[in-house]
Amino acid sequence: MKNFFPILILLSVISCKKTEETNVSKVDSSKIIDSINVARTKINDSILSSRAFKNLEGTHSLTHDQLSGTGKITFKKTGQDEYQVSGKQVKGKDFLLIDGTARMTSSKNLKFDGSIKQSISEYDNGKLDVRNGKRNFSTKDGGKTFKLHESVNNAGFSDKIIIKM
Repeated sequence: MKNFFPILILLSVISCKKTEETNVSKVDSSKIIDSINVARTKINDSILSSRAFKNLEGTHSLTHDQLSGTGKITFKKTGQDEYQVSGKQVKGKDFLLIDGTARMTSSKNLKFDGSIKQSISEYDNGKLDVRNGKRNFSTKDGGKTFKLHESVNNAGFSDKIIIKM
């Protein structure tokens, strides 16, 4: 028993002795957060691109029911489902000018913000008719044609303005 007690003390001293410190590398939390943000951005971009409507970019036909022939209207993409729009149809002294921005808000609606100018000799002796502000073009055939929804001009006549894609 006398030999057992000193051995027990020696073992307890050895077992309590610190031998080595473990080195744990410090992790930079900002790098982890940045990598998570990059992954989230990729996921969000893929979701947004799948929600996009039909691309309308390009030159299309523009018609007015009181003007014979067709004009041209150009859509230049400025953002997702947003376009810079300009077009005209001219027949002699009569004309239709469209200039502004347009945004697809649904598969059936194209919101236009800008000016629609026209001078038609049959309407108020060709007096210049200017409509500024927001207008709605809508489609019933899946986006092949868009018709101006607010069709009454300042002279009180109904216009049939159509954009053919």
